[in-house]
Amino acid sequence: MTDAADAVAVAGAEAYPRIVATLIRVTGDWTLAEDCVQEALAAALERWPRDGVPANPGGWLMTAARNRAVDVLRRATVERRKLRELALLTDPEPAPPEADGDVVDDRLRLIFTCCHPALALEARLALTLRTVAGVPTADIARAFLVTESTMTRRITRAKTKITTAGIPYRVPAGSALVERLPGVLAVLYLLFTRGYDADGEPAFAAEAIRLARLLDQLMPAQPEVAGLLALFLLHDSRRATRRDAEGNLLTLDEQDRSRWDHAAVAEGRSLLDRAGDGPYALQARIAACHATAPTAADTDWPAIARWYDQLTRLQPTPVVKLNRAVAHGYAYGPAKGLALLAEARSGGALDGYPPALAAEADLTARHGGRNQAATLFRAAAAMVNSTAERRALVKRADDLTAGGQ
Repeated sequence: MTDAADAVAVAGAEAYPRIVATLIRVTGDWTLAEDCVQEALAAALERWPRDGVPANPGGWLMTAARNRAVDVLRRATVERRKLRELALLTDPEPAPPEADGDVVDDRLRLIFTCCHPALALEARLALTLRTVAGVPTADIARAFLVTESTMTRRITRAKTKITTAGIPYRVPAGSALVERLPGVLAVLYLLFTRGYDADGEPAFAAEAIRLARLLDQLMPAQPEVAGLLALFLLHDSRRATRRDAEGNLLTLDEQDRSRWDHAAVAEGRSLLDRAGDGPYALQARIAACHATAPTAADTDWPAIARWYDQLTRLQPTPVVKLNRAVAHGYAYGPAKGLALLAEARSGGALDGYPPALAAEADLTARHGGRNQAATLFRAAAAMVNSTAERRALVKRADDLTAGGQ
């Protein structure tokens, strides 16, 4: 029983996005597609323990979901063309290429549809998690700090908007692809961040890596896709070492680098060969500088500072400028970093932003102002929502005051 249930869980995780995407393409009905896949999974849980796990679990689920869709559509007397197309579906393989030359893998279509700019960013993220990644609505709701019923309504409204607005279920071509791709990458980046944050859902980061890898396989000529995947892999390579045995966050210089995932680091670095110099690629190159340094003392901070100079020219946001200030502070001394931090904070752009206070505290401590730095660390700790981050900041403050002025 357990083996069969495990097989259903594995097959569902692997095949769910493909089957849903294929049924949406054929039927044009998001709810029908998801309901049919859920019913196929329920049928598998009932039959596989009794009949045995099929040789092709994904194909079995596709057939069961297709048959259920055929039954529903037949009762609704929909057009025969859709029934004929459904009858040809036997497994969750991508559809054949269309004459217009677009990349038409159904999962890719689904990603671009979920990430359409007509939808609010939060709706895009939630819809991608639910439909493309197959994340349960309850888990999405918990990540967004809302009730499951609220998240269900948000996802339903997003699907309804796609239908009523006539948003096409396809991958855009030509210049439209270039225009839409950054929005797709932004959703995946936000998905990864929600999984990699101190109190995030680790499964979300794993899904972001899976989807970025899929996107890179389907669009290998897009350098920023390779850059985004490289960024994810290089950051995630450190996941196992980010906390100590008590669950406390560890800084880069405190982590056991021998336990980093060096295979992920190698893959991330290889992706940089075709990643170009877009914003995600530049962030990945910065992450590579950390990932390849044998010790914290070996980190090539001047190179990181140069990458941040280039990134600031592309994305002169307050947060990028903040990170640039930190990099220059480590490369050329804390006084330089504090001067650049003051520029980044001009006009109040970073007021109330805890990482800015923490950065000022770190640079101030390195410049000799231990007591002032401790005060800044405590101020930052009082502003963060993450319990783990709060503990880490308080510890930094306590370490400074314990050492004296």
